[in-house]
Amino acid sequence: MIIPSLGPVGGVETLFISLAGQFIQSGHEVDFVLRQEVGPRPQSVPPGVRVIVFGVERLRDMVFPLRAYFRDERPDAVLVAMWPLTSIVVLAHRLVRSKARLVLSDHNTLSQQYRHKSRLGAALMGWSIRLTYPLADVRVAVSRGVAADLARLSGLRAAAFKVIHNALSMDMRAATPDEIETAWSGYTGRRILTVGRFKPQKNHPLLVKAFAKARQARAARLVILGTGESEDDTRQAIAAAGLDDDILMPGFADDPAPYYQGADLFVLSSDYEGFGNVIVEALAEGVPVVSTDCPSGPAEILEDGRFGTLVPVGDAEALARAMIEALDAVHDTDALRVRGRSFTVDAAARAYLRLMSPDTRGAHGPHAPGETP
Repeated sequence: MIIPSLGPVGGVETLFISLAGQFIQSGHEVDFVLRQEVGPRPQSVPPGVRVIVFGVERLRDMVFPLRAYFRDERPDAVLVAMWPLTSIVVLAHRLVRSKARLVLSDHNTLSQQYRHKSRLGAALMGWSIRLTYPLADVRVAVSRGVAADLARLSGLRAAAFKVIHNALSMDMRAATPDEIETAWSGYTGRRILTVGRFKPQKNHPLLVKAFAKARQARAARLVILGTGESEDDTRQAIAAAGLDDDILMPGFADDPAPYYQGADLFVLSSDYEGFGNVIVEALAEGVPVVSTDCPSGPAEILEDGRFGTLVPVGDAEALARAMIEALDAVHDTDALRVRGRSFTVDAAARAYLRLMSPDTRGAHGPHAPGETP
């Protein structure tokens, strides 16, 4: 299993750690192959996983260490996530003529993620995908929207991509009342939560603006859980809105359960997503969800509004209205929990193992749970 690093822990890292545990339980030996380690290694890495760190500065510097790894270790199957690492692994795999079954996995809408690249950069991305993705045994996307985007970028048919939704990886333990009150600093009004890295994709300034509008109608507190490069920009937006006492930024939480279980509403303000794991986490705890209808995952998770509210991307007025309406509404929390908990690690692991098995070469049989064409 090849990813750039195990930290900072995000959706891809959490998924790979969970899948690795399932693979080991199924009797497989698992290696994590990393470019480098960033920060402390997560304690959740399953016992029995061998971690191999190349310690190189750039992704492209992984080509020759990967070539040596494929030659010496001779893995049966390789699962790699996130372009451009996917294309780099294809190159190394071909250079050594590895017989390992190669599965590429993409977790974001690449045309959106890299839309600000130069014309040359965008062209290089397109060409690298067109040249390398057809050489893989299997190509996986975490949502239908990501699959459609990859099909356009690669020139391959949509049927060339399998969709395996990300799994609910959060520990579903029940937090104590004291833990919940500590997380929310004892606030007794309406509680709104968002979780995610501070980066432009998440558009936290939009959420701050919408919260300021919603708070004029309903007393509430917002908690933004996470860390990241645009954290200072968000703090400045909060200060400019005069909301320092109403918006808390406690940082990264190893165990976010007390925050979810104390929340009255979960809000996602992203400009784009590959899937939206945090929406699944919120639903699994019975928390109502308001999300931007961004490409590509939220509408799939919420079934086009059946399990939550979708609003236009970038529209603070619409987001504020939806937040107020959701706070005032009565929700079927049991139905929300059932929906969230349907995205199981077991189903995702079985779907990946089916695609990684050498016995499935050329097979086009029934799809495993969690897997769609």
